[in-house]
Amino acid sequence: MNEKVSVESLLEEARLAKAMPPPAERLRLREAAGLTRDQVARAVGVARGTVQNWERGASEPTPPGRLEYLRLLEGLAQLYPAPEAPGDPVAELLAAAKSSTPQPPAPGVAPPVPAALTGLETLRGPDGRAIEGDPGPCVRCGVETTYQSTDGRPLHSGAMCQPTAPAVPPTPPTSAPALAPVSAPASASPVPARVSTRPQRRSKSAERAQEDLLGMIRDAVREEAERAGGDEEAAVAALEKRAVPDVMDLFAETRSSARYEYTAYPTLPDILHKPTKKRPDEIWEARPRFRHPGYSMRAARADVRVTALDTNAAYLSSMKCWLPIGRLEHTTGADGVNPKRAGVHLITPAQWAHPYLPDPIGDRDEPGALWVTDATLRLLLRLSGSKYGLTGAPEIHESWTSGATENFLDALRKALAVARDEALTTRDVLLEMYVKSMYSKFVSTMGESDTNRKIYRPDWMHIVRAQAHANLWSKAYKAHQGGLEVIAMLGTDELHVTGDPWSVFTEGRALSQMKVKYTDAKASGEYMVGKVKTDG
Repeated sequence: MNEKVSVESLLEEARLAKAMPPPAERLRLREAAGLTRDQVARAVGVARGTVQNWERGASEPTPPGRLEYLRLLEGLAQLYPAPEAPGDPVAELLAAAKSSTPQPPAPGVAPPVPAALTGLETLRGPDGRAIEGDPGPCVRCGVETTYQSTDGRPLHSGAMCQPTAPAVPPTPPTSAPALAPVSAPASASPVPARVSTRPQRRSKSAERAQEDLLGMIRDAVREEAERAGGDEEAAVAALEKRAVPDVMDLFAETRSSARYEYTAYPTLPDILHKPTKKRPDEIWEARPRFRHPGYSMRAARADVRVTALDTNAAYLSSMKCWLPIGRLEHTTGADGVNPKRAGVHLITPAQWAHPYLPDPIGDRDEPGALWVTDATLRLLLRLSGSKYGLTGAPEIHESWTSGATENFLDALRKALAVARDEALTTRDVLLEMYVKSMYSKFVSTMGESDTNRKIYRPDWMHIVRAQAHANLWSKAYKAHQGGLEVIAMLGTDELHVTGDPWSVFTEGRALSQMKVKYTDAKASGEYMVGKVKTDG
C-alpha cells in the first residue's frame, strides 16, 4: 500500500527546490515592508549578519533558515509586487527616475563631486550623530545610503562616499580534465579513476564563511564611521558600545553550521557561582605576579638593562584552548582527567623549587588545595612530565568535567585575527579598536555579566583566561632557555627580561610576535635594575 503523502509536505519539498529571489529583490521586499534585518533574522532563526549577507549576495540561504526565509519572501512578494509590468505607467515613471540618478563611478575611482553639491551638509540629531532615513542613491556618488542631507536628499554622512567595488561575474563551472587511459590486463575491466573534490568544497565553504564574518565586521566599522561623520571619538564610543552584541552575533554565526551543540546556560556546580556580586567564585586562574628575587630597582648600583615586553592580543590567542561542551559531571580522584575532557579540578600542587622562574600556579597567599581550570592543570602535568621535569605531579582530588574540543572558538578566533591583521596592514584605527573590544569583552562577559545576557559560561571564561597565563609562562620559559633572565611576569601579557629579547623572540604586532611595552612610566619600554646583595 502506498504511503500517504500530505499536501503540505509536497509544498515544502517544492519550496526547497524553488530558486531564491535574487539578492536585490530580497532587499527590496524587506525595505518595502519596512522590516529591519534584526526582525527578519529573529523570524527565520539566523543572525542579523546572515540576512545582510543574503541581501548582498555574499552567501546563499541554506537550511534550516532557507525555508522560513523563502516563505517570508513569497508572502512579501504578494503584498509588494515588483512594478515591472510592460506598459505600466508607474513602472515607466520609476524607470525614468532611475535613469536620471547618478551612476556609480568606475571601480577604484573616487567619485567626482559637482560644485553644486559641495556645500551640502548631513542631517544630524541633537547629539551630533547622523540620522538615518529611507535608503536611496547618494546625490554625490550614486551608491545607496540611509543618510540624508539637511534638505532631505540621500547623502553619505561626512563625505564617506566609497568607490564601488567591481562586479565579479560568476565563474562558469569548468569541466573535469580528461583522464588519460590506463592500460589494464585483458582479463580486467577498465575502472574509471575518481577525483575527489570534497576537500576543495570544504575549503571554499570555510573561506566564504570567514568572508561573511569579515563583511559583518567591516560593515559595522563603516556604519559607525559614517554615522559619526568623521568624529573618531564618537565612532570609537559607538563601536565599543556595540562590541558585545556584535561579537555574540559573530559567535552565533560561527555556530550555525558547527558540529558541536552547546548550552549557553548550563547547570553549574556551586564553585562556579559567585556567592555575592562582590565576592568571586572559587576558581583560581593562576594569574602571575612574579618578580625576580635577585634584582631590585632600588639597588645601589643599577647597571642591568631590562626590556618590558608585551604579548600581542593575549586573549585572542588564548581562545585556542580545550573547552567543555556538555553538562559538567563530577568525578573523584583522577577519573575526570582525560585529554578529551575539560573543566575544573580540585588539586594540591607540588612545591615549586625554582626561585628564578615564575611559579606556573601563580603567587598564592595560602598553601593547600585549590580549584584550577583545565588549562592550568594541563600546564602542570606537562611540566611534571619527562620532557621538562620541573616539578612533581599535582594531587587531583575531584573534578567537574565534560567532553571537550580545542577548536570550539576557532572560527570566531580566526575571523577576528584576520580582521586584526587587516586593521594593522591598513592602519585602520577604528577597525583595530573594534576587534580588540570584541575579543576582550567576549572573554570578560561570557561569565556572569550584566552586559551580556546571551551566555553564562564562567567555566569557559576562567579557562580562556588561565590559558592566557599559561601561554605567558611558556614565553617566560622560552626566554629563560634562550639565555635571558626573567625579571618580572605580570598579568596576561607582560614579560620583563634582561639581554637582547630579539635573539629569542620576533619583534612585531602579529599574534606570534612580541613588542616593547610602552607605558607612561617607561616610555621606551626599558629601565635599569641592580643586583641584590646576598649573604655569602
